[in-house]
Amino acid sequence: MRDLQPICFPGVRTRRPLLIAGPCSAETEEQLLRTARELAAEGVGIFRAGIWKPRTKPGGFEGIGVEGLAWLARVKRETGMYTATEVATRGHVEAALGAGVDLLWIGARTSANPFAMQEIADALRGCDVPVLVKNPVSPDLELWIGALERIYNAGIRRLGAIHRGFTWIDKSLYRNHPMWAIPIELRRRIPGLPLFCDPSHIGGKRELVAPLAQQAMDLGFDGLIVEAHCAPDSAWSDKAQQVTPDAFAYIVRNLIIREMTVTTENLTELRAEIDKLDDQLLELLTRRMRISREIGQYKKEHDMPVLQTQRYEELLARRAAQAVELGMDREFMRTVFQAIHEESIRQQMRILNNR
Repeated sequence: MRDLQPICFPGVRTRRPLLIAGPCSAETEEQLLRTARELAAEGVGIFRAGIWKPRTKPGGFEGIGVEGLAWLARVKRETGMYTATEVATRGHVEAALGAGVDLLWIGARTSANPFAMQEIADALRGCDVPVLVKNPVSPDLELWIGALERIYNAGIRRLGAIHRGFTWIDKSLYRNHPMWAIPIELRRRIPGLPLFCDPSHIGGKRELVAPLAQQAMDLGFDGLIVEAHCAPDSAWSDKAQQVTPDAFAYIVRNLIIREMTVTTENLTELRAEIDKLDDQLLELLTRRMRISREIGQYKKEHDMPVLQTQRYEELLARRAAQAVELGMDREFMRTVFQAIHEESIRQQMRILNNR
């Protein structure tokens, strides 16, 4: 994707971050217009609202439907804001573009489905409209890239990605676990791809929007897409994660935007030190795996199973506790040692199977 174009609109701020804000759902024409006017007064140039709302379970509010597109058109006429909405089918694409919607995004449930993505891509062929693709609900980078590639192959060059977090089986502070390493790797794989953060869906609570937005800026994200509602406590969907327009403006005003083009000469020595330490880590891991192979040989000679569950659990608990004492995150250290243990098991299995 070497010929991607920037996502920008005449009259909309070009400095980082590009801001997209509006309610989770278009509920009534009055609610939509009131929210849009308040956001426009705060300088927001792109207004978002969900017209079709795919819900996890049936029975909830699933969007006002095509009727809401006329409300978006009125927002555009009366405030001068550009408009954006989510699409999940060919019919959504055709209706949104026919109503003059300026930007489309594709949700997490849809991006996880290659059949749905191809249907949307086919509907977009020959169009020149910016499209943002949210990450799939599962932490699957290849699936995310595949969804982006389908839209790119349809001829869309104003293409971007939205990081909205991932479904996580364990309880967490967040509604959707951020797993920042995945969008960071996406940026490494597709360097010119504009990257937006959706702190509303990651956090699930309005008090988490500000810190998550700041984290995104610290990681070099290009924009934010935030759910803002004129009366969030009365919202018909996702009320807990929506902020008021003035709260959104306060969050934006207090963001620290770090310069992306500052010289790195002063970091050369520190980075050289990191490189040395990485070399030492690799050497230590090589030595550790050599010992693992020796252990594998011993287990083979004495008909012992490779996996020693009790020792593994003791190792994880001990190293995680040590990590906390040394000022590191417990879960980070568990993840590191889980990966090391998996490779150790693989090495021992090779010994047992004479490979």
